[in-house]
Amino acid sequence: MIPSGEPAERAGAAPGGGAGPEDLLALVARGDERAFGELYDLFAPKVYGIARRVVRDPAQAEEVAQEVLVEVWRTAGRFDAGKGSASAWVLTIAHRRAVDRVRAAQASADRERRAATSDTPYDEVVEAATARLESQQVRRCLKGLTELQREAITLAYYGGHTYREVAELLGSALPTIKTRMRDGLIRLRDCLGVTVG
Repeated sequence: MIPSGEPAERAGAAPGGGAGPEDLLALVARGDERAFGELYDLFAPKVYGIARRVVRDPAQAEEVAQEVLVEVWRTAGRFDAGKGSASAWVLTIAHRRAVDRVRAAQASADRERRAATSDTPYDEVVEAATARLESQQVRRCLKGLTELQREAITLAYYGGHTYREVAELLGSALPTIKTRMRDGLIRLRDCLGVTVG
C-alpha cells in the first residue's frame, strides 16, 4: 500500500528544496514519505499514460500504475543514477509491469480457449474439404457475373478497396460502381443460395 503521507506540495516545503527526481528517489529510499508524495505527483500521470497505451483498459491501467508506484516506494534503494535517469528507471518499471499484465491476460485467454476447444473433436480434413468446396462455389458464382461486376467485387472484397478506390481504379463514377456491386452481390447471393432473414 502506498504511504498515506501528504505530498510535499500540500504539506509545506519540498523535502529537498525543489529536489530533482534522482534526489527524491534517494530520499524515498530512506523512507521519506513526503519525498514519495512529491515523486508520486511527478510520475503518476506518466506511469498511467504508459500503462494505458500498453494495456488499453483504463481500470487495468490504474491497477498497473498503482503497482508500479508501490514498487518504486519499495525498491527506490535499487535505483542507480550511474545507469540512467530516475525518469527512465520509473518508466521502465511501468512499461515492464504493463507488458507483464498483457502477457498474463493473453496466457489466460489462451488457456481458456484451449480448454474450451479441447473437448470438441475437430477434423482438419473435413474443415479443409469444406473450405475448398465453398471456395469453388464462390468462384463458380463469380463467373456468372458480368465482367464489370466481377471486377468491381474482386477489387472490393479480395483487394480490400473502398467503393471510392474501386471507382478510381476502374475509371468509373462512384454511383455506377455502387450500383454495379449491389447488382453483382444480389446475383452472388442468389447463386450461393444465401437467404437473408
